[in-house]
Amino acid sequence: MSQLPEDGFPQRRNPSPGVHIHIGRSNLVLLTVNALKRERWLANAEVQAMLHQTWSEARAWLVGDYLLMPDHVHCLCTPHDLRFTIESWIAYWKREFALRHKRPEWKFQSRGWHHRLRTGESYSDKWLYVQQNPVRQKLCAHLEDWPFKGRVFDLIWTDD
Repeated sequence: MSQLPEDGFPQRRNPSPGVHIHIGRSNLVLLTVNALKRERWLANAEVQAMLHQTWSEARAWLVGDYLLMPDHVHCLCTPHDLRFTIESWIAYWKREFALRHKRPEWKFQSRGWHHRLRTGESYSDKWLYVQQNPVRQKLCAHLEDWPFKGRVFDLIWTDD
């Protein structure tokens, strides 16, 4: 029998699979993917250019805004082709990125963490929190100073 944490609630080790898609409503997802063993190789211009290019071609899901931290990446994404789950799309762009860079030390953890945003307020709050990551970690003084961020596609948010 497994032990429960002090708060008495079981802790998930991995996100629930899939994203609940609502036809006719916004389906914006905040995705976080960590580097394997939290190695610090992601925040550089070469990686940024290759990820940006990979996401621009991996169109089953569309990436809007993204931010690279040294050991993880955050992006806002939305489904574009409903035949592909978020998990299959993540696996696809990771594989395409690996074929592009050919560096054995640049690896991602096997899964990503995703959260479907439900209101415009949560979108604004979540994205501001993400943008403050480099400031909180003292990698830059102001979020405007962080060079490893961008936008692949303009995603439109509509309140549910």
